[in-house]
Amino acid sequence: RAGRAGIAGIIDLTGSGPALKAAVTAPAEGGKANEALLKLLAKTWRLPKSSLSVASGKGARTKTVLIEGDPDALRARLTAWLREAQKVR
Repeated sequence: RAGRAGIAGIIDLTGSGPALKAAVTAPAEGGKANEALLKLLAKTWRLPKSSLSVASGKGARTKTVLIEGDPDALRARLTAWLREAQKVR
């Protein structure tokens, strides 16, 4: 439960590779934090919230998020977002 919601950047998970570090203000109870995370990602990436789901790690700090949609369109959108995010740093 963070003081402010947002994506803090990309981190390296030892043995797993790169991952997004995100914070949400919702408590980690009853799935509220997971829902807040999906809402944050949908808003950030301008995707419908219904296209995102937690594939694994629902009760853990580290999660895998499934994004449904056209792979080429998603790749282009996320690559453009990543370029913009790196410029801001």
